[in-house]
Amino acid sequence: MASHKKPPLPEVNFSDYGAVRYLHLGTPWVQGSMHIDKPFDIELEYVQRMMAWLLFVDLDHVDKLQAMQLGLGSAALTKFCHKHLRMHTTAIEINPQVIAACRLWFKLPADTAKLKVVLGDAAEVARHDHWQGQIDALQVDVYDHEAASPVLDSAEFYADCRRLLTDEGCMTVNLFGRSSSFVKSMEKMAQAFGPEALWAFKPTREGNTIVLAQRTPKAFKRGELMARAEAIQARWPLPANKWLRVFKPFVG
Repeated sequence: MASHKKPPLPEVNFSDYGAVRYLHLGTPWVQGSMHIDKPFDIELEYVQRMMAWLLFVDLDHVDKLQAMQLGLGSAALTKFCHKHLRMHTTAIEINPQVIAACRLWFKLPADTAKLKVVLGDAAEVARHDHWQGQIDALQVDVYDHEAASPVLDSAEFYADCRRLLTDEGCMTVNLFGRSSSFVKSMEKMAQAFGPEALWAFKPTREGNTIVLAQRTPKAFKRGELMARAEAIQARWPLPANKWLRVFKPFVG
């Protein structure tokens, strides 16, 4: 009988370079980072851009919303949503070593009534009925130790993600890797959400492209988004004013 054992999970370690700590999964690839003196801020530019869903919500009621991260990384998004935004926050992570590393080395707080870190498979969680229609901000950043392409990147997976969202909810996804295809990934997201629901940043210098998908597509005037970006930057440590220079509705 054929064996279908999953490959062993990679070792988790970290490195410090100046004021920044980096998370690694057994390779030199950076899987996340933290400014040691500002542990609850987001240090990497592409991770900051995964907060662009804030442009589409009422900022006065963010603390009433629910965030979910598929893939914990160095817990930057989880910590920011929990500490700065005061949101109900749930992170799903398949590797128990990553969770332990975030608690030991990356200042991830212990679970509370408003913060849950769940050991589990992101694809299974996305398929499950339990969370459907409950998530306002879904942030997807699921990579293995080689970081060659997203681990979850099918039209079926993105359709499951869409079902997790509230009517006003948004998904942000990190697309990266030498084996990834932006065009193919966008085709799959368009299949699940509709092309009119998609927005995309230009790639960062490191090659990360952040895509946003709205559960319910809505058009926004540029002036309205600029005002929201200014309000976001005034409230929280995010460079939101820069976003609109490189963030536009997707045209397939």
